[in-house]
Amino acid sequence: MPASASPFSPALTRASIFATYAASLVGIDLSGEQLLQFERLTQLLLSWNERVNLTAITDPADIAIKHYLDALTLSLVAPHFDGKRLIDVGTGAGFPGLPLAIAFPRLQLTLMDSTAKKLRFIDEAALSLGLKNVRTIHARAEEAGKDQRYREAFDIVVARAVARLPVLLEYMLPLCKLGGKAIAMKGAAACEESTAATNAIGALGGELAAIEEIALPTLDDRRYLVVIEKINPTPKRYPRRAGLPARHPIR
Repeated sequence: MPASASPFSPALTRASIFATYAASLVGIDLSGEQLLQFERLTQLLLSWNERVNLTAITDPADIAIKHYLDALTLSLVAPHFDGKRLIDVGTGAGFPGLPLAIAFPRLQLTLMDSTAKKLRFIDEAALSLGLKNVRTIHARAEEAGKDQRYREAFDIVVARAVARLPVLLEYMLPLCKLGGKAIAMKGAAACEESTAATNAIGALGGELAAIEEIALPTLDDRRYLVVIEKINPTPKRYPRRAGLPARHPIR
């Protein structure tokens, strides 16, 4: 949202609509500086996307709803972000992590992915936007879950569009500390996947706390936040070696 934009520019219109949605849907009042950061992130995302496949969503209005507002809905099930440590597993181009970093500057975020070029984008975006609360890890979740620097070290573990829940939880729960939350962002199959993951949840030290339906403005598809509370330590044998959770999910 350049400072020279006219009062009726598309960028200012988008910012106004996005701010209204953020306030009404998730109760977040974004400052003018934060709206500028979101607009700059959109510009960077589209610029990089011409060279690196980061997202199939390229309309700025869709980016605001499907990437940014979608990420902010996490605050509905984890409302106390200040001072917490959050890891975004399989972050891709930085979603939901980067929008959370903008909206919650006192939240400490770790964005993890196995694709280095996507992490390079995130590093550049964080630097360009002045986000001092973002760090990146180039690793597979199975490796990070065995690393004592990260194992059971995070208050909140989130993931979007990574894997089916029986697989995903073996990536997420080893990273979650006792008393913390793992939150999976899911589509219409959320309830079915949660049922299929019943044994995995228990084996990994979790307990299903909630499945919250989320309605995003202008979208008809159903979205859900599956919230798992960490009530017991994850057994040392989890996560299993790279690739094994996907080939042989816990049943």
